[in-house]
Amino acid sequence: MFKSTDYRARAAEFGELAKTGDPEKSAEFRQRERSFTSLADNEEWLAHNFEKTLHASEQDGEAVGLAATEERVLRCLGAAVIMQWNTIPKKLQRELFDSAGSMGDLIDVAKLRGEIARFLHKHKDDDAR
Repeated sequence: MFKSTDYRARAAEFGELAKTGDPEKSAEFRQRERSFTSLADNEEWLAHNFEKTLHASEQDGEAVGLAATEERVLRCLGAAVIMQWNTIPKKLQRELFDSAGSMGDLIDVAKLRGEIARFLHKHKDDDAR
């Protein structure tokens, strides 16, 4: 799980990249910097306002059922995206790849991005159903 300091570190990395890249890449890096800064702000807000938020107990059957439902929905959405991957514009494909690739722990991001890239390459010629 990312912490606000992790998100801020990522934001700083993209901020530095934005200073050295071409204008098109700089705009993309600035957007990523803003996204990670926003995530850091959200994490800090949650940390400072934890007592004001709702909490589900692991023992609570309803919460466990909700988590299972959410996981199922995410799996279905992911499968639907993969099934339509070849029809998605390249720019959106890159954005989805970048977003998915940044979901893991900082240490595992490169590994996760490689796994996603291999998966997409393996299934790139699958028929969109």
